[in-house]
Amino acid sequence: MPGIDKLPIEETLEDSPQTRSLLGVFEEDAAAISSYTHQLFQAMQRIYDAQNELSAATHLTSKLLKDYEKQRFPLGGDDEVMSSTLQQFAKVIDELSSCHAVLSTQLADAMMFPVTQFKERDLKEILTLKEVFQIASDDHDVAINRYNKLSKRKDNEKLRSEVTEDVYTSRKKQHQTMMHYFTALNTLQYKKKIALLEPLLGYMQAQISFFKLGSENLTQQWEDFLTDISTSVQNVRREMDSEVNVMQQTIQDLEQVSDIFYLPDPDPSKIPINRNLTRKAGYLNTRNKTGLVSSSWDRQYFFTQGGNMMSQSRGDVAGGLVMDIDNCSVMAVDCEDRRFCFQITSFDGKKVAILQADSRKDCEEWIATINNISKRIYLSENPEEIAARVNQSALEAVTPSPSFQQRHENMRPSAPGRPKATRTSSQGSDSPALSSLSSLSLDSLVAPNTPIQFDIISPVSEECSGQAKSSGQPGRTNPFGESGDKQSEDGADSILHQLYIVHFLGSMEVRAMDNSDVIYETMRQILAARAIHNIFRMTESHMLVTCDCLKLIDPQTQVTRLRFPLSSVVLCTSHQENKRLFGFVLQTGAGRADDQPATVCYIFESNNDGEKICDSIGLAKQIAYHSEMGRKASEKQRELDKAKEKQQEELNKQKQIEKDLEEQSRLIAASSRPGATGNADMQFLVLSNSQSEDGEVGEDGQKKAESEA
Repeated sequence: MPGIDKLPIEETLEDSPQTRSLLGVFEEDAAAISSYTHQLFQAMQRIYDAQNELSAATHLTSKLLKDYEKQRFPLGGDDEVMSSTLQQFAKVIDELSSCHAVLSTQLADAMMFPVTQFKERDLKEILTLKEVFQIASDDHDVAINRYNKLSKRKDNEKLRSEVTEDVYTSRKKQHQTMMHYFTALNTLQYKKKIALLEPLLGYMQAQISFFKLGSENLTQQWEDFLTDISTSVQNVRREMDSEVNVMQQTIQDLEQVSDIFYLPDPDPSKIPINRNLTRKAGYLNTRNKTGLVSSSWDRQYFFTQGGNMMSQSRGDVAGGLVMDIDNCSVMAVDCEDRRFCFQITSFDGKKVAILQADSRKDCEEWIATINNISKRIYLSENPEEIAARVNQSALEAVTPSPSFQQRHENMRPSAPGRPKATRTSSQGSDSPALSSLSSLSLDSLVAPNTPIQFDIISPVSEECSGQAKSSGQPGRTNPFGESGDKQSEDGADSILHQLYIVHFLGSMEVRAMDNSDVIYETMRQILAARAIHNIFRMTESHMLVTCDCLKLIDPQTQVTRLRFPLSSVVLCTSHQENKRLFGFVLQTGAGRADDQPATVCYIFESNNDGEKICDSIGLAKQIAYHSEMGRKASEKQRELDKAKEKQQEELNKQKQIEKDLEEQSRLIAASSRPGATGNADMQFLVLSNSQSEDGEVGEDGQKKAESEA
């Protein structure tokens, strides 16, 4: 049998979130075992009921065959022969009925009894211990909270003694209950194998015995197999008995050793303070401000990881960053009405955390540990040896470092002479970090020695503003939120307006722009660079997606930080596994020194699904494409309409000219007649109806009239 995973009984007193998380895995496994065992029990119960029914039916059949001779059939002619034959059948079936009865008894003893015992005794014991452990854990939390709320100013000896005794009792009860609970869960890993194998072994042995009663044709191979299974079950049972003895002995040893740790504030003479630590973990109370003067205290599990202070709640899977404690300042403080408090201030003085320990020993060890980490002793080869050599006195351990302001000034990044793309954040601008970043292996998708910009607002100078405008980025904005562009609102009439909350991770120049692998590679490069630089801050913005452009808007001032024309976005996709990460490739204008087009990849983290943002950008480009095609089609239609109108005007002019020529021809024909010249007294020329029809005269008539005239 392979090795069995076990819960560490030695870590029950510390009761860390890691132990609770491992306990949750075992509890989930116990619940799965209970569910599966219940289903297996129902299936085996059906087998047992069916076998009982078969035995009863066989016995009833034998009885009916024996009672055949007592029947009076109207047409029973051959009753003696039939009765004798049926008596022989009844005798054989009666023997089979006896075999089935023996099989039912064996199934009840060898199959149903082990699974029923495991279901009714072992699994119920786990549930009972779980409830008792939960009650003990809740009682301990109540007792420790009551102890932490003891007043320092109004010290009541009787109340303090009562609360201390309550903490001692509850902690001891929780520890003992937790150790027995862990033992039961560890034992369950063995019992579940026995509970599955023993019923099956009993079922198969009962079937073999049943068939052996009627036939000896069972092969030796099956018997050897079942013998091996039986031997394995016996080995597991012996191993379980041995492990149970070891765990019981461990419980006895831990109960004797851990008695001193049940007190929340043990005697320092019995447990000395270790000031040479470079790593520490334990529960602390952290103060959270709820108003101008009011505050609340939350109990969390704190631990150091490298140069960071981390915290983790009991139900969380992993810890979260509290602050960077490299070059920090730590000191003991008098905080409200609580004891054993200390304060941690970050190296730049912008972040302060006030924490409370359970005892003076824990408080001083935390202060000494954070001081050692602040001096970067943890980076040496033998941190505890160096810490013991340079460890300061207790007074210096709880006093702020006098060089805090000087360190703060030295850590500030220098403003003049810094290149645009090397600006990362307030951290990570030292040369070792840059050398580590330059040692990263870059793919052919990303240009070699490409700098990474981790902040949206880059430190550009005044002479670079024109270059920024030509590369697709907006010009400078005034503090009143008015943009310097001529167009006041981009996409005001756009049919698509999607607003998302995003965090800017970084951007860098890339080579390719037709493959999504370039975005994946850029994500990897930027996340690796953030890890090297210890950059945790991300600029939050509102991304507005319209049919014209993409905008990054400041959520506080509503000022547009960046504007990307939608036509310059050539590629957009999200991460394959972490769907919150997404990026897009932007093809800008002459963004380099050699006036060549630059291709830049921007990486963001969204609160929602990054695929939705990519879909919105794709939809915006599709709408913009169809709008552009519709605009071109309408322009082409207008040009065709203008050409038709111009052609119609030319036709109308031609018809008018022809009409004028016809009218002139009729006037000339009318004036050339003989009667018209002899009448000198006539002042008007009257045209008859026949003359109005001269338009129908042919070409020969017109020539004749002209010759007569």
